[in-house]
Amino acid sequence: MSPLAHLPLPEPEQLETRAVLKMLATAHRYLAELKGVAASIPNENILISTLTLQEAKDSSAVENIITTHDELYKAELITEQTSIAAKEVRDYSAALRQSFAAVRKQKLIRLNDVLDVQLTLENNRAGFRKVPGTALKNAATGEVIYTPPQDANEVQSLMENLVNYINDDQCCELDPLVKMALIHHQFESIHPFYDGNGRTGRIINILYLVAKGLLDLPVLYLSRYIIRHKADYYHHLQSVRDTGDWQPWLLFILKGIAETAQQTIGLIQQIKQQMGQVKHDMRTQLPNIYRQELLNNIFSHPYTKIDFVMQDLSVSRITATKYLEQLVEHGFLVKEKMGRSNYYINQPLFALFAQNEVTEY
Repeated sequence: MSPLAHLPLPEPEQLETRAVLKMLATAHRYLAELKGVAASIPNENILISTLTLQEAKDSSAVENIITTHDELYKAELITEQTSIAAKEVRDYSAALRQSFAAVRKQKLIRLNDVLDVQLTLENNRAGFRKVPGTALKNAATGEVIYTPPQDANEVQSLMENLVNYINDDQCCELDPLVKMALIHHQFESIHPFYDGNGRTGRIINILYLVAKGLLDLPVLYLSRYIIRHKADYYHHLQSVRDTGDWQPWLLFILKGIAETAQQTIGLIQQIKQQMGQVKHDMRTQLPNIYRQELLNNIFSHPYTKIDFVMQDLSVSRITATKYLEQLVEHGFLVKEKMGRSNYYINQPLFALFAQNEVTEY
């Protein structure tokens, strides 16, 4: 196996084969539709709050960090009772939201942004690997499958090169989705951190789409596709290293973008439909308490609580409690008790996220 090369690759024209170009057209079509559908939700925080958590859950599951929607939403309510897995997923969600805010503003992915993602994921400042000995092994047999660069200076150099490649649109004439697939492969092959490489790499995918204007919000649900095709994902990653044949890897990623975009379009349309129905019913049944901010609250938090309503609507505890109790009375929410506090579930929204939950990893 030859040493990992710096980007760009020497013969980029060989990457965009007829099959790749055909799949590119499909991926771009659905990605553009997803961008438009996401923009139709009036409050972007609804999608940022809910869909980034879904991506966090599924991306963490790729690394066998398993939790449920119920655990995640409860963790948002009472952080001190959070399971280890739920905390790691919420850290992922925080890393994604924070890095998205930075990249949307600067339209660049800086080396510090990548380091900040890993810092938030792992809660340490270990940074790039400095000690040799890292190898990727078959979990069942212990056989070494791939040995990433070992020298600390080489890791640093490769990462600086990768970030330059991400941000430089003049370095080659490849389609940005092909570049994204190359970037992801290169990052996973550098394997720059002691831990958190897979999750950081999947966050970089989303950040790249935002930086290049292909998405305005971090809503591409790619990790679920990877979970469902986990063996193929790792096979294609390694096959490029072994054979130098990029086409199967590129087709795998592009198909994932297309399928994931379609699924997320459907999900957002269902959220929009639910919001429209609840808005109509609240205006009809509870005109005295209806506010757009209240509607946004119960769709930003599948499990909400008095404190969330107080904060989002700038109202007193008494008023927030009154609003929530009336929503329960009219069937918009279901009240549950946890410890000494109550929380309120938007059951149709919860069911929407839970119905496609991946249960086998």
